Amino acid sequence: MIWWPSVVPTLQYGLITLRPSEEKDIENIYNACQDPLISHFTTVPANYTIEHAKAFVRERDPESLTERRELRFVIDYGTGSDKEFAGVISFHSLDFTNEVAEIGYWIAAPMRNKKIGATASRILTNFGFESMGWRRIEALVDHDNIASQKLLSSIGFNHEGLMRAKVIRGNGDVIDMDLYSVLSSEWSGLN
Repeated sequence: MIWWPSVVPTLQYGLITLRPSEEKDIENIYNACQDPLISHFTTVPANYTIEHAKAFVRERDPESLTERRELRFVIDYGTGSDKEFAGVISFHSLDFTNEVAEIGYWIAAPMRNKKIGATASRILTNFGFESMGWRRIEALVDHDNIASQKLLSSIGFNHEGLMRAKVIRGNGDVIDMDLYSVLSSEWSGLN
C-alpha cells in the first residue's frame, strides 16, 4: 500500500534540498521556463508566462497533492542562506493499484552539469521506495534527450525500450520516448 503525505515534505542530501514550492519560487520558475530546452523536452508550454508560474505554485501544486495526482518539489542547491533555485522534480502518472510512479524533472540552465538532477532524482527515488512504498519507478525521456538518459542510467535506472510515436509535442511533432525504470528490489539507495 502506498503512503501519501498530507504535506510536501522537505528532503535533503548533501547540497541538494527538495522542498514544497513557495510564493518566492514564482519568479524563478518563470525565468527558468524561458529556456527553450525545458519546453522542448517536457510538457512545460513554450510560451510560459508569469501567470503559468503563479498557477503552478498557488493552484496546481496544492491541488495535485490533495487529489493525489502528483507530488512535486522545488530543488534547491547549496546550504543555508546560499541556497539557489535549481529546478523542479515530481512523482506523477501515478498507478496506486500497481504501485508504480513516474519521475519527472527539469533543471534550470545555470544549474546543469553539476549533478544536481542526478542527486535530486536519487533523493526522490529513495523517498519513493523507502517512505511511500512504490514498487516500481519509471521515467519517460524524449529520445533526443541524451543528457536525461545518461542521468537516469547513472543512478541505477534501466533502459527498457523505445516507445515509438509516444508523444505529440505542442508544435504537433510526434516523437519517440525511451522508457527507463528501477524496481524497489534492485534499488541501491542514496549511496
